[in-house]
Parts: sequence; structure tokens; C-alpha cells
Amino acid sequence: MSVRAEWNNLREVIMHRPGVEIDYAMLAPKPFLFERPYRTTDADREHEKLQRYLKEAGVRVKLLKDVVLEMFESSGKFREIFIDKILKTVRYEGDKASTQREEKTFRDNISILDPSTLFNILLIEPTVLLKPDGKNGPDYPSVNSNLPLANLYFMRDQQAVSGNGIFFGRMRMKQRQKENSITEFIFRSLYDQKEQFKSLTGDGYFEGGDFMPAGDYSIIGTGSRSDMDGALRFMNSDISNSQEYLVVENPVYDFMEKEPHNQMINMHLDTYFNFVAKDVAVTSQALAKKARGSIYVKENGELHKTGNTTLAAFLKSKDVDMIPLSIAEQLSYASNFLTLREGHVLAVDSSRVLRKLISQNVFSRSTLAAIDHSMSAENSGSMFPRSKAAKDLGLDFVTANLSELTGGYGGAHCMTASILRT
Repeated sequence: MSVRAEWNNLREVIMHRPGVEIDYAMLAPKPFLFERPYRTTDADREHEKLQRYLKEAGVRVKLLKDVVLEMFESSGKFREIFIDKILKTVRYEGDKASTQREEKTFRDNISILDPSTLFNILLIEPTVLLKPDGKNGPDYPSVNSNLPLANLYFMRDQQAVSGNGIFFGRMRMKQRQKENSITEFIFRSLYDQKEQFKSLTGDGYFEGGDFMPAGDYSIIGTGSRSDMDGALRFMNSDISNSQEYLVVENPVYDFMEKEPHNQMINMHLDTYFNFVAKDVAVTSQALAKKARGSIYVKENGELHKTGNTTLAAFLKSKDVDMIPLSIAEQLSYASNFLTLREGHVLAVDSSRVLRKLISQNVFSRSTLAAIDHSMSAENSGSMFPRSKAAKDLGLDFVTANLSELTGGYGGAHCMTASILRT
């Protein structure tokens, strides 16, 4: 478990194949933190292809459910804890005698249930309401799902992996807060290296999409998800091997400041910034210039603030060239690629995503006008990763069609928990 720099060779990731839990999100996309509804069958195929692309690139891919099933069969301790979590998750309501009877029945039968079924139960968090049917037959049941974990397939966010292990954070949105306890339990059981794990304490928030390791330094985003308290606790955790940090506040475009908040603009750092190589990054220049932050340096184990700057100025000081993104590219998840090795990325097919977003009327009128302007600008050419700027800097890439899955607000970077880079 080690990721020292985002451009190092990707060796291992953990992913979660979307299941029945995302069907619930189609009923109310926005409350489930989705950008738009989508075809879940097509999304499942996209996820399978993403996994295949990674395997073909030599990356070891572990699916979360497969990991759980394997440990359930091989580890009595894991099985015991996992079953206990299930018993605490399922609720029964209604007539007292009926609920006590069915709770006991479920407890008595749980040892014979398929672990795949138990995993699905964990994700949909059901409550069984028992109502007398007025006859001599059994109670009439109705099942409610308290909060299906529809966002779990964005496996980047629950934790951050750095040079010295894994830091488990805390999610800002209530819809996602239970994900941390699930992934932490599974990861700790899977890797069994207790000295390489740290968990966020206190009241702050920290999400993996806001962390970008770059060897001797790291960049951390704060704003609508991660906050300054969470960033400070991460920097002081000794999980990161970096000696210098830039902590920036994720920005929005000027024309959007007076509009209702669009969370994709600045949800996480990786929604507008990513590394291709040690000396090449991809970002919206407009947002990078607006992203103001503070520099922290670690000396003798102590963290010191040394100054203020912008993301653009900080990158320039590190001699990092930037592949610029237009607003059309940035809003189409162009920066949410996954670097496989230095100079080679698995990119979102942003032009396909853009067509999907426009056809589903996702954008406000002012945003659509800005997109139209950026697309018609002189020499705009093809979209990233096929843009002229990317070609000029020698970017090598493979594209993945994620036009459905991105409807949950994230691309290839968000969908993968990078566990090992060498």
C-alpha cells in the first residue's frame, strides 16, 4: 500500500461494481448526489470495460464484493464481524411480538445465507415493516431502504493512499458517511498491516478526491467536501511522505459565483486538476489561477505555514507544464482521468460525455453559453485527451466510454482506489 506520486506506475486498484443500490438513485438523482439519471445496465457494461482496460494495462484489479466474498469464506474473524454489521444494519418495525420473532428468525438463519446476499443487504440498509393482514396468515411485510449506498462505486473518496499507507477520512455529505466505516473495515481486514492505517479524528472532513500526491510535495483541495481541519489532520498523520503541501480552496468560475451551486465545478481537486507526469499537469487555467491556498512545510515533524499562493503559481514554481482545459472539457470530466504510468493515461471520452450532458439539459443557460463560446473559440480543435495541447506535450492515452457512469459525478479517477504505485 503506497502511492508516492500520482504519475508513478499504477499496480493495484480496488473498485466497486455498481449493483442494485444505484437503481434507487435513479428515483431521485439529485438527493442521491448524482448529476443526472442514467441507464444502469449500460453503466454496468462501462464499469466492466474500465476494469478490462486496467487489467490489459497490467494493473491488478480487486472488486470490493469479490474481496468480501473471499474473506468471508477464508476468515472466521472477518465472517463474525461482517455478520455482526449486517445484524446491526437490518431493522424490523411494527408489532412488538412480530418484530422480535422475525429478528430472531433472521439471526438464526443468517449463517446459511449467501455472503453475496449479505453484501447487498449491507449496501441497501433495509427496514422490514410488519403489518397484520387481518386474517390468520403471516404478517404483511413492506421493505424500505433507509439509505442505499449508491455512491460507493466512487472508491477514491473514502480514503487517501500515500507513501506510508492509508488514511481513512470522513465524508461531508450524510448520504455517503457510512461508506467510510465499510471500506475501512474491509481494507484493514484485507491488508492486515495495522501500522499503515490512520483514521481521521475530530470534527473535520477529508475525502480522497481532494488529495493529489506528487512525491516531495502534495496538493490538497478544500471546500464543499474536505475542510481545513481535515487537511491539517491528514498532513500531521505521517501517512504522507511529502515534506511540502499546498492546501487550496477549490474555486468556481467567475460567472458562476452568483448562481446556485453546481457541485461538480469544485467538489474535489480532481474535478479540475490532475497529474500526467512529474512535470505535466492537466487543469483549467481559469480555476487554477483562482484557486488560492497556503503552503505548509514539515520540518522535524512539525508543520509550519510558510506563505500563500495560487495553484497556478505553485505549479509554475515547480516547473510543471500545464495542459489547459476549457470549461467544456473540465465540465465533461476531462481532468478525472487515471494515470497508468508517466505520460500515459486512461482518459474519459469527454466529447461523448459532453454530448450526453447537453442532450439531457444538465447545464444552466449561462454555463451552456460559456461552453458554446469555448467550443467555438479559434483553434479550439478536439477535446482532451485529443487536444492539440495534449499532443504537443506527448500525451499517450486510451479512452474509456463512461458517459453513463459519469452521471454520478465522477470519472475514472473517482471510480478507482489506487492502492499501489511504484
